[in-house]
Amino acid sequence: MIDIRELRADPDRARTSQQARGEDPGLVDVVLSADERHRAALAQFEQARAEQKAFGKSVARAQGEEKQALLAQVKDLAGRVKQLDAEAGSAVEERDAALRRIGNLIVDGVPVGGEDDYVVLEEVGVPRDFAAEGFAPRDHLELGELLGAIDTVRGAKVSGARFYYLLGAGARLEHALMALAQQITQEEGFVPVVVPTLVRPETMAGAGFLDAHADEVYRLEADDLYLTGTSEVALAGLHADEIVDLAAGPLRYAATSTCYRREAGSYGKDTRGIFRVHQFTKTEMFVYCRPEDAEAEHANLLRIERRVLEALELPYRVIDVAAGDLGGPAARKFDCEAWIPTQGRYRELTSTSNCTTYQARRLGTRERAEGGGTRTVATLNGTALTSTRPIIALLENHQQEDGSVRVPEALRPFLGGEDVLHPVGPPPARTV
Repeated sequence: MIDIRELRADPDRARTSQQARGEDPGLVDVVLSADERHRAALAQFEQARAEQKAFGKSVARAQGEEKQALLAQVKDLAGRVKQLDAEAGSAVEERDAALRRIGNLIVDGVPVGGEDDYVVLEEVGVPRDFAAEGFAPRDHLELGELLGAIDTVRGAKVSGARFYYLLGAGARLEHALMALAQQITQEEGFVPVVVPTLVRPETMAGAGFLDAHADEVYRLEADDLYLTGTSEVALAGLHADEIVDLAAGPLRYAATSTCYRREAGSYGKDTRGIFRVHQFTKTEMFVYCRPEDAEAEHANLLRIERRVLEALELPYRVIDVAAGDLGGPAARKFDCEAWIPTQGRYRELTSTSNCTTYQARRLGTRERAEGGGTRTVATLNGTALTSTRPIIALLENHQQEDGSVRVPEALRPFLGGEDVLHPVGPPPARTV
């Protein structure tokens, strides 16, 4: 959540940020009102407590009727102290509940508006002209079936809609993609991590995934645990309630994990193939740094994501996501979108978010401050690669007329040197 001190000092900045997000700026006033009541009750409580202590000394010295009178006053004062303590506690709970509903303050330069108001920062590469090559491109599902790589029918039979099997070349592609992402992140100085994919509510909430996106996560009610939709959650919780040492520079981690998303509200969207699914594998980068270094770290994460996409030889573009399409923890987000030939448009493959101090404040992650004390650190995240969407882009962009698929050079070492994936014949019979 945002810093209450920053909100007190500059409430207009928070109102402007809320308006840019398309959210209620009146929440700022709800927070400030509750904060004023909390501070007033707290001041009165502290004054009453001081009087209570003074009375205690007077009672100890008094005798007889004077002592009885003082004891009666002490009793009344004790009730007053209890009441003021309750009022202060109630006000701070109301304040913090409202504060959690306010998204991170966007940084300067973020486009205003919703999902369609992004700004294209750059386009890299030129989409293939299949018409000029003399054939119509197949979509990823048709190619995946020809290669014996993707089976959505059996996935649905076993688990329901938006589940799938990757077989043969499909499974090998996923392994190769994750291996490439792990190699690149290690070369870039990220510490490899194996993370839990089940987390406690306080970790999920601290990372910002139980606010506006609570309907996107799977919950195991009997265990009071959540399945994570990204390694970001577990990596954000790695240093919860700790004081980290950033003297030698940012802490950079990368984790590959299975991810789960309910895809609530996506009925009818991307129902064919494996673009929008409930389960996938992802390599995620996560950074802890000093707040003043966050923008530079954000640029570095974007650079690494671009390096991965260029290794896959995909046409792509970089967009600056508009405020209304940001998640609550993000102060700014860049997406890298690859060209999908059969859809005739760019689709998101990776994203990177600067969460400034929003997550770390919730999770209690701090560093030693100059001059003594501690201060909240900044956190950032970036997707190196997921398993399904890059497979879609690879199959469609690198397909050949006979249904085979050329393997980008960077992936060949992870596929035994194979440079072309060949069809295995017609899709297997589905008498299931």
